Amino acid sequence: MTPTHLTPCLTGDPETWFAESPDVLEHAKSLCGPCPLRAMCLQGALERGEPWGVWGGELFDRGRVITRKRTVGRPRKDRAA
Repeated sequence: MTPTHLTPCLTGDPETWFAESPDVLEHAKSLCGPCPLRAMCLQGALERGEPWGVWGGELFDRGRVITRKRTVGRPRKDRAA
């Protein structure tokens, strides 16, 4: 197993994984890509129901994986019935 001190989340700015900016969050997701602990990190976040942030290369909001963060003030898209 790779030492945890080599993982991107422990070597970079911790705020990157909990940023407000969609661009910064996309950057955080890309940093998770080559991480050897990515799958374990994601599984743990799902089991814990992490409320927000980037975990295992996925973005969480209210304990669910979402595709991307919407900008502030932008209305939600409604699905056509």
